[in-house]
Amino acid sequence: MNRYNIISLILFLVYLGLVFWCCFGDFSSLPKIQREILGIPTDKVIHFVMFLPFVTLCFMAVHFIGKSFRAKLWLFLPVFIAGILFAIGIEIGQSLTSYRSGDAMDFFADAVGLCVSTIITIILVFIKKKAFS
Repeated sequence: MNRYNIISLILFLVYLGLVFWCCFGDFSSLPKIQREILGIPTDKVIHFVMFLPFVTLCFMAVHFIGKSFRAKLWLFLPVFIAGILFAIGIEIGQSLTSYRSGDAMDFFADAVGLCVSTIITIILVFIKKKAFS
């Protein structure tokens, strides 16, 4: 493992910690925010944005596993599935608290963020391959 891999792994772990904090923190004492952004409920936008970096950061943290380009592309499936399982776990965990609630639409926003992140990261991997081959 080189310095890049260690920094990527630390960054991913910090990101996971921040997501947990955002999802399980009790923010009821904060002032109310705008209820919608461009007609979309604000909490759904937050869920989308919160899960947008997951695939990219996770891929950066574990991409050294697959040395070949094909192996790297196959790595996206387990990374995406890990993101989906993480999102499901967050919603189940929130439903077990007294101050949060699990919401299928929050999971949907998480999943859309994961899908967009996967597409963006695959495109970046292709661009990097073209640039360095």
